[in-house]
Amino acid sequence: MKIFIRNQQRQRPLNKTKITKATRTILSSLGRPMAELSILFVGDRRMLKLNSQFRGKQKSTDVLSFEAKIPVKGKADNILGDVVINISKAQAQAMSSGIGFYDELYRLLVHGVLHLLGYDHEKSKYGARIMRKKEKEILNALKKIS
Repeated sequence: MKIFIRNQQRQRPLNKTKITKATRTILSSLGRPMAELSILFVGDRRMLKLNSQFRGKQKSTDVLSFEAKIPVKGKADNILGDVVINISKAQAQAMSSGIGFYDELYRLLVHGVLHLLGYDHEKSKYGARIMRKKEKEILNALKKIS
């Protein structure tokens, strides 16, 4: 399992060891212990630019997922892609929800990884229910290791 973390924001220092441990738990819970994943942490301006460029939406968001589309012989199933998390939004959402920052960060990470695995909450109510149920299941697994 390879997890690549890149922090391009300066708003808040991040504990990469803690994030890596949580990511390993997330991937194992999803039956993908050998998966490769890239996580990028950005601020609001960068996320606005990415959301505009790739989704055509002129607003910032909390998390984006980008599937890996590079064919790598023998590794195609293991390379999931990229999850981009907006630290500004994560911090604001944690405060407004009354939860810890890392709890919100993990929620966004789970959400992004589920999108990479084909879960979609935007196409149907059924899909949204299935995705929410899976998110809760994985977040409960994360609480056991924290």
